[in-house]
Amino acid sequence: MSRLPKLRIKNLEPKYPIIQGGMGAKVSLHKLAAAVANAGGIGVISAVLLHEKDRSKPMKTTCKGIDVESVGLKPYHYAHELAREIKKAKELAPNGIIGVNIMYALTHFYELLMTAIDAGADLIIQGAGFGKDVFKICNTFDVPLVEIVATPKGAKLSQRLGAAAVIVESGEAGGHLGTLDSLWDILPSIVEAVDIPVIAAGGIFDGKDMARAFEMGAKGVQIATRFIATYECDAHQNFKDYIIQAKPEDSIYIKSPVGMPAHAVRNPFTERLEREGKIPHKCPFNCLKTCSGEDSIYCIADVLLKSVSGNVEEGLVFSGSNVGRVNRMYSVEELIEELVTECERELERRNLNFGEE
Repeated sequence: MSRLPKLRIKNLEPKYPIIQGGMGAKVSLHKLAAAVANAGGIGVISAVLLHEKDRSKPMKTTCKGIDVESVGLKPYHYAHELAREIKKAKELAPNGIIGVNIMYALTHFYELLMTAIDAGADLIIQGAGFGKDVFKICNTFDVPLVEIVATPKGAKLSQRLGAAAVIVESGEAGGHLGTLDSLWDILPSIVEAVDIPVIAAGGIFDGKDMARAFEMGAKGVQIATRFIATYECDAHQNFKDYIIQAKPEDSIYIKSPVGMPAHAVRNPFTERLEREGKIPHKCPFNCLKTCSGEDSIYCIADVLLKSVSGNVEEGLVFSGSNVGRVNRMYSVEELIEELVTECERELERRNLNFGEE
């Protein structure tokens, strides 16, 4: 009998209480998400830059067979690239759980959300902002919504509006951050604040970290950076190698056009940004609500796409605080087995059992 807690998100229950964090742009797509789902976790596709680029295409008027205007919603541009990623993931992991992470700060958030639901995503994860209408939409189509929060207030509001669970994301996490505080400082108060499952994220590196989070009341963990250094991760091998070669002191915080601090690996791009303050660019993507286009400090879409495609010198490489501890490639299955085994041993050593008889 496992000592790990059961993670129940409405009617969803993975074998292991592990969510693979959504990583954009195009770091976590169908290959990684499907591999995690097949290994017993929840695989997550990042929707960043998967919106429909051809704005002349006719809008879709239905979602899961329901006329959207009949439920008070608007027609939307169907995000075919996102839909394809979801379809491929579901084909590779027909019995697994596939979620989609959609940043609320994205300009095309609504159409990405509607497409993800229509294409069969098992759950939606919302971060980088907070949209109250999202709860209503997910409830209308009976899709669980998991909200990323950093405070008890945000967690309480999420529960009141209908979130199925909350992810507590700390300053140790990679990418865009809602707080710079440590997970271990903010997790207990959020667990205390709500009755829905709380998932710990940011700085979860190994089974011992998992056990610590479970002891504090978390029902699951979200891990992202470690899944980059897997054979199934959708990013270029240069991107993975950069993560593996990074040293602890290479973990830094930078400014982002999103309007939030971001956690990344030091590289020639971040050094140039630190030196120049602003990097001239064009704005072909219009991907962020908060971006001021060519007046912003740099084009985050451009530099994220460069890095994930292999140009890690001129691109931006997001990662969490434990990047310096990532030292080799894994298969997803091997990584999840290692995490679970180490957590089981740590819980046994500490005489803790969160499993169910």
